[in-house]
Amino acid sequence: MPRPVAFGDRVGYLSGNMTDTVQLAIDGPRATITLNDPAKHNRLDPAGLKALRAAIEKADADPAIRVTVITGAGEKTFCSGYDLGSISASERHSQPANDDSFEKVMDRLEAVRMPTLCALNGGVYGGATDLALACDFRLGVRGMKFFMPAARFGLHYYPGGLRRYTQKVSPSFAKRAFLLSEDFSDTELLAVGYLDWLVDRAEFTAKVDEKAAKLASLAPLSMAGMKRAIEQFAQAAPDMSSIRSSAQVCAGSEDLQEGLAALRERRTPAFKGR
Repeated sequence: MPRPVAFGDRVGYLSGNMTDTVQLAIDGPRATITLNDPAKHNRLDPAGLKALRAAIEKADADPAIRVTVITGAGEKTFCSGYDLGSISASERHSQPANDDSFEKVMDRLEAVRMPTLCALNGGVYGGATDLALACDFRLGVRGMKFFMPAARFGLHYYPGGLRRYTQKVSPSFAKRAFLLSEDFSDTELLAVGYLDWLVDRAEFTAKVDEKAAKLASLAPLSMAGMKRAIEQFAQAAPDMSSIRSSAQVCAGSEDLQEGLAALRERRTPAFKGR
C-alpha cells in the first residue's frame, strides 16, 4: 500500500481522502506526485508551486526511490499552467528571486537524480508544457491538447523553458509553440517528439505502471549517471545576458500590460510594439 508522506504542513495520499492540491505518495521504489485541483484544471498558484517543490525534493532525497511519476487528477486536464495573476515582478523580468519561482521549480524537477515520468492524463497548457518537458519521459492520453499562450498576451518566456523546448524537442517546435502560438493535437505532439508515447484512456494507467516499473527495475547507479551525462551533452551555451535583457524589455512594456488586460477582459489585445 502507498504510504502517506508529510511535506511542510501537508500530507499526501493517492488513496483515501484527497484534499490537498499537490499530493505525494510513495509505493516501494516509486514516488507519485499528483496535481489535485481538477476544478481549476490543476492550475498551479504560489502555494501549489511551493508544495510541488517540496514534494519533488522529498522524493529526490529518498534513496529508495528509483522513479518519480508526475500526473494530474481527473480526465480532462493534466495542468493548465501557472496562475498568471500570481506572477511576481521578478519573474516578469526573468530574474527568479527565490527557490519557489516557477522557473527554479522546473529546473529543480529537471535535476532530479533518478528518472521522471510525466503522465499526461489530459490537456497541457502554458507553464505546464514546460513542467512536462522538465521530466525525462512524457506519456500522453489520446484526446489531449496543448497550447503555449505567451505571445498571445506579450509575455517573454523564461530562459530555462525556452532551452528545454529547443533542446528536448526542436527549435522548429519551439518557434511554432512560442512565435506562432499554435495549438497541437495529441498525434501532432507524438509526431514532433514532445510525447514519447500516446495511448487510449483505457490503457493509460496500465501503461504508466508498466513504464514506471521498468524504470524502477534497472540499475540505479548507471541510470543516475547516464541521465546526468545525457543532460550535460545536450547543453548549449547561450547568451543568457542578452536573453534576460530582452525579457526585461517585454516585462516593462505596454504590450504586456495590454495583453494581460485583454486576457482578463476576454478580448483580443491591441499590441503596439512598445
